[in-house]
Amino acid sequence: MNTISIVTFVFATLSVAFFTYRIVQKMKKSDSATEEYFTGGRALSWPVVAGSLLLTNLSTEQLVGLNGDVFGDKALVGLAWEALAAFAMIATALVFLPRYLASGFTTTPAFLEKRFDKTTRSMVSGLFLFGYVTVLLPVVLYTGSLALERMFNLNVPLWLIILLIGSLGSAYAIFGGLKSVAVSDTINGVGLLVGGLAIPFLGLSALGDGSFLGGVSTLLNDKPEYLRVLTRTNLEGNVVSVPWPTLLTGMMFIQIFYWSTNQVIVQRAMAAKSLAEGQKGVLFASGMKLVGPLMLCLPGIIALHMTELPIGRQDQVYGALVRYVLPDWSLGLFAAVLMGSILSSFNSALNSASTLFSLQFYKGYINKSASGDQIVKTGKQFGIFLAIASIIIAPMLAQTQSIFQYLQKVNGLYSVPIIGIFLLGITTKHVPAIAAKVGMIVGMVIYAFFSFENLHNVPEFFADASGDLHWLHGYFISFITAVFVMLAIGKYKPKTSEEIAISDQRDPAPVDMTPWSQSKKVSLGIMGATFAIYMILSLVAQ
Repeated sequence: MNTISIVTFVFATLSVAFFTYRIVQKMKKSDSATEEYFTGGRALSWPVVAGSLLLTNLSTEQLVGLNGDVFGDKALVGLAWEALAAFAMIATALVFLPRYLASGFTTTPAFLEKRFDKTTRSMVSGLFLFGYVTVLLPVVLYTGSLALERMFNLNVPLWLIILLIGSLGSAYAIFGGLKSVAVSDTINGVGLLVGGLAIPFLGLSALGDGSFLGGVSTLLNDKPEYLRVLTRTNLEGNVVSVPWPTLLTGMMFIQIFYWSTNQVIVQRAMAAKSLAEGQKGVLFASGMKLVGPLMLCLPGIIALHMTELPIGRQDQVYGALVRYVLPDWSLGLFAAVLMGSILSSFNSALNSASTLFSLQFYKGYINKSASGDQIVKTGKQFGIFLAIASIIIAPMLAQTQSIFQYLQKVNGLYSVPIIGIFLLGITTKHVPAIAAKVGMIVGMVIYAFFSFENLHNVPEFFADASGDLHWLHGYFISFITAVFVMLAIGKYKPKTSEEIAISDQRDPAPVDMTPWSQSKKVSLGIMGATFAIYMILSLVAQ
């Protein structure tokens, strides 16, 4: 990066911090210290909810990883990660969020204490924290720093970039609380939307020798098979990363876990000033997920047509295209945009981890009489500890082989049982707490078997590229087994009428619970648009 790029990068990054501070100072503050710090005083409007949801989810991990997968697949099957996310977010808006807000829950596991018992809540909170500490926080720092280093040819040690990102992200999450996290996410989200959409636009123009429409014509007419969205194999006969049968099994449940139960994500919606504002924010973000493939998938397809790009491995695709199409003066601004997306994922996970620890373990077990100020102080201290640990661990990931495959498996290990517990908690009343605990253990054991002891020579319909059972099918089998065990226990040892009555008791909702009148119509529109995208691309790719 040249001097101009560095100056624009620093200016843009500091500007986000300045405007975040000014906006947060003007927002309504809650009388409760814990509610103010952990849920932003439940004062978030729908644009802030939507922006925070989108940018918490979007980071260099996806920009680099998903575009790389599309390039390697030589097919657009990666679109499913965004399209099915839109469906899961509809479920969050219409089913999960009303349940969470009705009793004023600050964390998603708090719902499980009401429905089952405190031990179930603690077990799930522990699993979430395990995932954040061992997987999410260090990986966001490592992959984000690696992407910035490679994309802009930074001649500095990787640990220094990690330290910079970790320190900035910690400042938002630890000292500003959820409000500063959500507001900075929204500001960065605007920049990421503009910058992210500029890459495919400039890429298509370059592909068409200066003509955007010429580039579009090349995509549609030169090997249109690259645009296949529903297939098992690409035009070379190789099995793709997301074969279409997986859409019918594990893919949807992964999305439900991430968008409907994951504390990092749902905490933004639970901070909305009303149910209607929360639903508007979630559904707007759901609609924007249909725009996401333009940033997360299309650059990979464009790169397939640009043989002049210096690409050695899949994870170099996005960086190579960015360097090829962006003028030098804009690299600093785009680096600031990417920095914002990395910071968002990091500070969001840090804030959620602090929330879970403070409210579940500190208040629940260590100091049951703690005041709101004590809980917030402990949350900040825990956040500092996590940030330092993540900064130390992140550079060590450079020693790990096949880190993404390993992390993908570890994530599933704790997400499979969590989904089953939440779904049965919402859809049934008779399943007891013991069933949740047993189902959690069964789900983890079955998933570990399918993930680490691959089944070989399975029928072609269920196989991955190596002929083993595709991990998404294993995910689904583990989920079904865990749910079956919980339902069986619920049948033979159901909750008593008294226990069900206690679970059904509700505290007064802390916000207006009037649902958004247009939520169902908008949801149907998003679903219709998703099906239309798949149909159009399927026709084009024939």
